[in-house]
Amino acid sequence: MSSAVRRVLPGFRLSLGYTLAYLSLLVLIPLAAVFIKSANLGWEQFWAVVTTPRMLASYKLSFGASLIAAAINAVFGLMLAWSLVRYRFPGKGLVDSLVDLPFALPTAVAGIALTAIYAPKGWIGRLLEPYGIQVAFTPLGVLVALVFIGLPFVVRTVQPILQDLETELEEAAASLGADRWQTFRRVVFPALLPALLTGFALAFARAVGEYGSVIFIAGNIPMVSEITPLMIITKLEQYDYLGATAIAVVMLVASFLLLFAINGLQLWTARRTGRNR
Repeated sequence: MSSAVRRVLPGFRLSLGYTLAYLSLLVLIPLAAVFIKSANLGWEQFWAVVTTPRMLASYKLSFGASLIAAAINAVFGLMLAWSLVRYRFPGKGLVDSLVDLPFALPTAVAGIALTAIYAPKGWIGRLLEPYGIQVAFTPLGVLVALVFIGLPFVVRTVQPILQDLETELEEAAASLGADRWQTFRRVVFPALLPALLTGFALAFARAVGEYGSVIFIAGNIPMVSEITPLMIITKLEQYDYLGATAIAVVMLVASFLLLFAINGLQLWTARRTGRNR
């Protein structure tokens, strides 16, 4: 009998080494370079760059709109996934295919299309204008674009979990006297919550860094509708590479902290659901 330890996965060392090298080259080293580059500014200059009134307004819009858009997508993405899994209706296949449209559509094309639709003279914009609602070239337009690009993340994350959910549990709850709302709240929703939080996190992460679909509909009005990625591009166009990396560091740290909190909540929810079972 060989004294060598048998491993479940063959080639573990080679695959792990390749994975770490691949991850380092594409993720870790570029991110470390951003931090190292921004360190050349010094703390006082770094703070002065990232805390100007214009930058603070862009943070508020980018992170605030991303969180709101992710929350909206969590609600309507769940509803859409539920409809696609639980019901049959004409054009279901088409609707299911259209969910992936933001994945396939170039972001610049999406931005131009949304601007044309929601502009004051657009198909939807002209209907909203008599009520004093302006979408294009306002923060509301930024929110619309972020909802558009983030919806598929929630739908495609929740949909397979919903498909694998055993309907016998719902039937058992109904046989015990639970109505539809009680069955959904106590049986279905706890099982879907970890996946829903994952979709929320993915939609938020995509929205924070989105540029192409937002830049056209935002209007880019200083202190009103400028997103943080636009500020990075502006710094790069001015050859202010240190300023651009400083802003990038703020976005990286803030995004990491928010995603860490969301993932922590997801882990806690998964453990709690497992205990209840």
